[in-house]
Amino acid sequence: MSPSANREDDVHIASFIVQHRAGAADAVAAAVSACPDLELALVGATGSVVVCESEERLVLTERIDTLRNTPGVLNVLLVYHHAEPRTALDQLIGSSLQAE
Repeated sequence: MSPSANREDDVHIASFIVQHRAGAADAVAAAVSACPDLELALVGATGSVVVCESEERLVLTERIDTLRNTPGVLNVLLVYHHAEPRTALDQLIGSSLQAE
């Protein structure tokens, strides 16, 4: 299998810290709810944590742009990014431990 074919089967999981003005949490929540691949993990007075899971790496940068363009958002920081083949994510954790 070619490396590029393998990348097409990857799932990208990322988390962002969204720094926003006080009172902008509702706008951030609305932006997150408009994107089915985003989840609001934590909401604070001036910062929130958003998780993204997508099959396309470019979606991550699109979501960063979406969040940055939300009224009241000051900055979006990519904190974590992991890519893994979907087949690996579908395996039970115990099944890989039993094989050892």
